[in-house]
Amino acid sequence: MSTSRITWAALVSGALFGLGLALSGMTDPQRILGFLDVFGDFDPALLFVLGGAVGTTMLLFRFVLRRPAPVFAERFQISDLRRIDRSLLMGAALFGIGWGLAGYCPGPALVGLGVMSPEALWFVPAMLAGMLLHKATHRSGGL
Repeated sequence: MSTSRITWAALVSGALFGLGLALSGMTDPQRILGFLDVFGDFDPALLFVLGGAVGTTMLLFRFVLRRPAPVFAERFQISDLRRIDRSLLMGAALFGIGWGLAGYCPGPALVGLGVMSPEALWFVPAMLAGMLLHKATHRSGGL
């Protein structure tokens, strides 16, 4: 498999994902914070976006896995981990806290950076610093 085909597939997939985030309004941190504000000015839009993503995955994932391999890779890379451990819980908690404080997770933050959103201009460097810190403190981690 040629590296340029894989790179183009990644770029097209990322652009399509970013477009979907933008069209659904999920690049707006206030919309995310509104979803998390269940006792205040609740905004259910993210619930519909998540429902669409989970529903699509539930419907199509079994058909994708019937293929012998992905289109642009030699094999599927599916985790064989089957237990919830301290690292998973801590990572999920840190992700959730950051998401709740900033209203950004990595995908929307990169889209926000592309349109020069003031919040993304400080969030993305902080996110990259966190990734580098993880890489420096965990041997198996990677950026």
